Amino acid sequence: MQFNFDSTEPLYLQVADQLEEAIFLNSFQEGEQVPSTTEISKQFHINPATVLKGMNILVDSGFLEKKRGLGMFVTTGANDKIRTKRQDEFYADFVSNLVSEAKKLSLPETAIIEMVKRGFERS
Repeated sequence: MQFNFDSTEPLYLQVADQLEEAIFLNSFQEGEQVPSTTEISKQFHINPATVLKGMNILVDSGFLEKKRGLGMFVTTGANDKIRTKRQDEFYADFVSNLVSEAKKLSLPETAIIEMVKRGFERS
């Protein structure tokens, strides 16, 4: 994990984003315990309450679960939930804007599909 202390993004959101990314990339498997708030706060010199606030976002999203006296664990199905969330965000952030701009440019759907195919071929 790396935190940008100069960023305008609050640290608790950076904690949540980085833990979510780690779960998505299978750095933490479903059912596996994630580092404790104390471990993260000591390692990165962050207030434990800040770390806990970030972790609670993932609990509220259903990606982590608290086990009393044991710690935080990745929930079953967390990876799929994160993928679905990111697909929805991708649509909202990119696809809907793409379609909106294409309509302004009077580009037909077929032209957009061809552009996307060309992009896949080049990457």
